[in-house]
Amino acid sequence: MMTLFFAPLMILSSGIVTSTFLLFSLYITSGLGMAGIGMGVMHDAIHGSYSKNKKTNKLLGYTLNLIGANADVWKIQHNVLHHTYTNIDKADDDISPPLVLRFSPHAKHYWMHRFQHIYIWFFYGMSTVSWITSKDFVRLKRYKDMGFLSEKHAYQKALVKMTAWKMFYYSYALVLPLVMLPQKWSLIVLAFLSMHVVTGLLISVVFQIAHIMPANKFPMPDEKGMMNENWYGHQFATTTNFSPKSKLLFWLIGGLNYQVEHHVLPDVCHVHYKSLTNIVADTAREFGMPYHVKKSMAHAIIDHIKMLRVLGKKPIISNL
Repeated sequence: MMTLFFAPLMILSSGIVTSTFLLFSLYITSGLGMAGIGMGVMHDAIHGSYSKNKKTNKLLGYTLNLIGANADVWKIQHNVLHHTYTNIDKADDDISPPLVLRFSPHAKHYWMHRFQHIYIWFFYGMSTVSWITSKDFVRLKRYKDMGFLSEKHAYQKALVKMTAWKMFYYSYALVLPLVMLPQKWSLIVLAFLSMHVVTGLLISVVFQIAHIMPANKFPMPDEKGMMNENWYGHQFATTTNFSPKSKLLFWLIGGLNYQVEHHVLPDVCHVHYKSLTNIVADTAREFGMPYHVKKSMAHAIIDHIKMLRVLGKKPIISNL
């Protein structure tokens, strides 16, 4: 995946590419590698499950910085907020998008949400563009205000590091090709954006079809701020697997088609999910907990679209 990401960029930076078709093809190929790094390398590493060696995990976690995002922000957003408060409105950042999208039946409803199943693909495609520009900075400030960066000068240090990493990313992913290639700058920028559209669509779809689904629950805490379900029961109720028999998909997306296994065992490397699935499914049945699974990715996407349409309609107070 690292080679799939970096090799096309190295070719582009050499200045030998004169074909517009090749320009876009190389950037799009790099986008596939970027998605692979996001789902199959940094994801395990930041969870501490890629290796038993902490230094190895920390080092490979920085591959997220190499593709323009930020490991420190992701660790809070994903490991802490998403995995602890899965599908809980205003607590799980993965279901707290901008106002134009509605991912929870408990979120405020606006008239444009009725069309979100149509326009959401634009936002999915632009999601990593948002990461490499504004979203990481906005979230870093918000996490500071939430108390996650409480040590002296921690926020300032994180901000400087983030800015430096992003400048490094832009230098080799965009600036070098702009300097070296003979094509118009606008065409190169468009090809660069096409790389992110590929990455954004892949990553967004894979992560969202695991949770924004008709069968999944969207529980809320009681008046005392407590959840009725235990943590494991909560993860089973809010998560869905898809395409469990596809070996190719398993490799391409870092085992994230086994989201249930990942959510109940987040500190286990994804290469073991397939071996654990029968144990996890049997345990769920033994304790009367749901085990959601869709037989293919296509079925999961269709159900995801159905759920987006449901969430786009006038809000109905329910036990979702």
